[in-house]
Amino acid sequence: MESLAPGARCPVQEQRARWERKRACTARELLETERRYQEQLGLVATYFVAILRAKGTLRPPERQALFGAWELIYGASQELLPYLEGGRWGQGLEGFCNHLELYTQFAANVERSRTILQEQLKKNKHFRRFVRLQEGRPEFGGLQLQDLLPLPLQRLQQYENLAVALAENTGPNSPEHKQLTRAAQLISETAQRVYTIGQKQKNEQHLQRIQALLSGRQAKGLISGRWFLCQGWLLVVPPRGEPRPRMFFLFSDALLMAKPRPPLHLLQSGTFACRALYPMAECQLHRVFGHSGGPCGGLLSLSFPHEKLLLMSTDQEELSHWYHSLTLAISSQKN
Repeated sequence: MESLAPGARCPVQEQRARWERKRACTARELLETERRYQEQLGLVATYFVAILRAKGTLRPPERQALFGAWELIYGASQELLPYLEGGRWGQGLEGFCNHLELYTQFAANVERSRTILQEQLKKNKHFRRFVRLQEGRPEFGGLQLQDLLPLPLQRLQQYENLAVALAENTGPNSPEHKQLTRAAQLISETAQRVYTIGQKQKNEQHLQRIQALLSGRQAKGLISGRWFLCQGWLLVVPPRGEPRPRMFFLFSDALLMAKPRPPLHLLQSGTFACRALYPMAECQLHRVFGHSGGPCGGLLSLSFPHEKLLLMSTDQEELSHWYHSLTLAISSQKN
């Protein structure tokens, strides 16, 4: 058995040293960023929430919709920071997990908060003047209220990354290992829920935008509850005659084909009339040509029980995007 040279360290010791360096670096980053985060939370809590409550510039329902659980989130950070400053990472993060639901609530209120802010800045001159005055304070360093409002959700992603890194670089024999591992798991689960909430909000925005583009009684409620994937112009190739441009909206379960209203239409110019809604569960997709990636575009064949569509694009990249999006929609209906 070979012996180590004098002064040499065994691989196990080297690995432990690497873990300890990464752990120390992560812990330092968590502490420094938490101080800055708490400072920014405090700016909004002090110069906006508290003063607006005292002045009555906003009615309580509007103030609550704008800031949500901001003060409670600020309080959770105030509880966490002393543990981090004392090097009690596991205990601090374990206790912090009791407040994670605040971040879920905050995420669910984001769109409402954004809407209230824009509405009040537009129609409430006293609020508009107040916001400008507060944003001009040197403590804000040029940051605007709209820049600070997403801060808790940005911080949650940092919490996840840092907590996971701390857990991964804490040895299994450490008394904090179990606490950090559990905290990292709970924070990651919350971050995933918040991400899902954000995706649903974005999808709802897409559905509202598309619904506004569709006119006529047939379009009412047509896309409610669907999951939007993409949209764009494609040429419909008929059995006889010239290809016709149509706007297509692809959802996870259906493909909507729409025809543009005449530009001189008095009431519905710029909107689209729904011509057909095709269920993706019944679709068979084939690429007729356009496999080579050349510059000439291509042709897609979509077969349904009672109809067949030939869709053409002169842009190869666009055609590939549609092919992959349609494939995704079809496969999601078969799973």
